[in-house]
Amino acid sequence: MKKIIDWMTNVFAPKANKITKNPWIGAIQEAMTTVMPMILVGSLVTIFAIFEEYIPNFPDISPISSFSFGLASVFVAFFIPYLLLEKKKKHKLKKQAGMIGIAFFLMLVFPTFNDNGDIIIEFAKLGSGGMFAAIVGGLFVAFVMDKFSKFSLFKEDTMMPPFLVEGFDSIAPTFLILAIGWVAIFIFNINLYEGIYWILSPLVNVSQSFWGFVLIMFIQAFLYSFGISSWVLEPLYVPIGLQAVGQNAADLARGIDPSLILTNETLQGWVWIGGAGSTLMLSVFMLFTKSKRLRAIGKSSIVPSLCNINEPLVYGAPVVFNPMLMVPMWISGIVVPAITYLSFQLGWVSIPTKPFALWYLPVGIQTWLINGDLNGLILLAVSLVLTGFIYYPFLKVYDNQIYKEELLKVEEA
Repeated sequence: MKKIIDWMTNVFAPKANKITKNPWIGAIQEAMTTVMPMILVGSLVTIFAIFEEYIPNFPDISPISSFSFGLASVFVAFFIPYLLLEKKKKHKLKKQAGMIGIAFFLMLVFPTFNDNGDIIIEFAKLGSGGMFAAIVGGLFVAFVMDKFSKFSLFKEDTMMPPFLVEGFDSIAPTFLILAIGWVAIFIFNINLYEGIYWILSPLVNVSQSFWGFVLIMFIQAFLYSFGISSWVLEPLYVPIGLQAVGQNAADLARGIDPSLILTNETLQGWVWIGGAGSTLMLSVFMLFTKSKRLRAIGKSSIVPSLCNINEPLVYGAPVVFNPMLMVPMWISGIVVPAITYLSFQLGWVSIPTKPFALWYLPVGIQTWLINGDLNGLILLAVSLVLTGFIYYPFLKVYDNQIYKEELLKVEEA
């Protein structure tokens, strides 16, 4: 264990932190975070939709979700090139990059035109269904704009107003990007949208498999136990999860049983019980430890843990770099995802089909709101019991160790 900790501290962690600070990765991550309020609005609509079942003539507020969460890919297409240029401190063309990102993305969704000249776009592609196309298109636009930002038609001491300089300097990259899209899509009739999904399909298929699902969740818990935030994997699983819940909703509307299990809703409702690593029961048990320090940590972390925020516990207990608590987090990072996936795959619990991003709601409440399935609450209870059995013996040993240290300090005093 000491060798593992030393290697993670001195070799892996610096490299992982370097990756997370990479502007290209950071642009994707921040774009997802920036779009989150629009996804939250869609989640609120999901809650209000419950009233439709009990209140006659309750108004249909689904258009609010359609024009918030339903346009998530459009927002991502704007923010990725915008934020990339901002992170690289190339502010001159960042606004233009965002606009071009939207224009190129609308090309990628392969629109058609009728005889009246009306554009026809499948609306689902503008939401979670077009997430991968928005990311790839946004990165392409960011790459071109980044290269062109090094050049200008004007000297640095020009008397031209800045908005004119920015406008003229953005003409060439704008034309190049849109010309590439025009030639590929409208001249050679290449469906770049389908091509992107075909290229990324192996990644999606693996993540939606049992072993892929469990591996991603285990890696998250494993890295978290070394102090590397679970958000490091966000650029991987969030787009997959958003696309999956959109596909599940579309399948349900067509009368097809939803099949994609890795959705952000699945993670929020059943895998992250109290936070990444399923640490809620650890926080509960700490309320009854002999050690005053651990008991104090339990008191300060129980409310955040109930709302799926476990940083006070993970960094305060600490779980990070603590072999006695790291190991049960790893075990939970395998067991909970495994039984969750199997429960969904076997049809015992309904697979989520509606966006729900209110991850900070108390444990159990959000689980019910995600799919309204009583079996889902039973699965949650089973996972809580299992994580309790996993964490308790390790915490008991650690508590005795800390308690003896506290008694020794009292005797010395």
